[in-house]
Amino acid sequence: MLDIRQIQAFIDNYIYAALEPESGFVAIVDPADAAPVIAALERWGWTPTHILSTHHHADHVGGNLELKERYGLIIVGPKADARRIPGIDVTVGDGERYPFGAEEAEVFDVPGHTRGHIAYWFARSKALFCGDTLFALGCGRLFEGTPEQMWSSLKKLRALPGETRVYCAHEYTENNARFALTVEPENAALRRRAERVRALRAKGEPTVPSLLSEEIETNPFLRADASEALRARLKLRSAPPVDVFAEVRRRKDRF
Repeated sequence: MLDIRQIQAFIDNYIYAALEPESGFVAIVDPADAAPVIAALERWGWTPTHILSTHHHADHVGGNLELKERYGLIIVGPKADARRIPGIDVTVGDGERYPFGAEEAEVFDVPGHTRGHIAYWFARSKALFCGDTLFALGCGRLFEGTPEQMWSSLKKLRALPGETRVYCAHEYTENNARFALTVEPENAALRRRAERVRALRAKGEPTVPSLLSEEIETNPFLRADASEALRARLKLRSAPPVDVFAEVRRRKDRF
């Protein structure tokens, strides 16, 4: 299985380094900045061989070129948005599988946050690298996509096994929990999770990765077709799920 380690960058970014032990391959996922990655790799004695980019935003690809120049690694990224991924070598898209030593990543097109966003799922390691599509208790803003696109993307990820660990790219969980409680305060699992999140953040500890099963129980952005209480609070009992999702997203944008 992958040895996955978290690297903090800027205020709330998470970069991931994933070692596949049989091959020695090391992938850096969404390197926002090269400096903390280099420092962490030197501490661990790891040499990176790949970058896995989920989308083009600067706080996800800002370290691509410096790391490529230093290590000569391979940059993998979305076929649908290749021209905006610095240094890209390999393009991948929905349904494709990218081999990574003894592992392989299944690729999902998950537009909504950006039009060319992708996610990587390593089934053997039960690990999902989803960039800014799915967050712990949240989802990404719709900068380039539509509610229909994002809802479809989230349903793809929601369909993965519940034991999947969700490695999202930001520490937004405490704010997301506060918002979630405004739209589904009756959710006992959400209330318990919010308390755990507050306790972790009070100690400066990360809330990521999360389990997909817990996201399905508590993340309002995944519950537009599952929670009658959520639909009732939004006064959208008979609305299509995508409209419920869109209203949750609008409310979070103003929160």
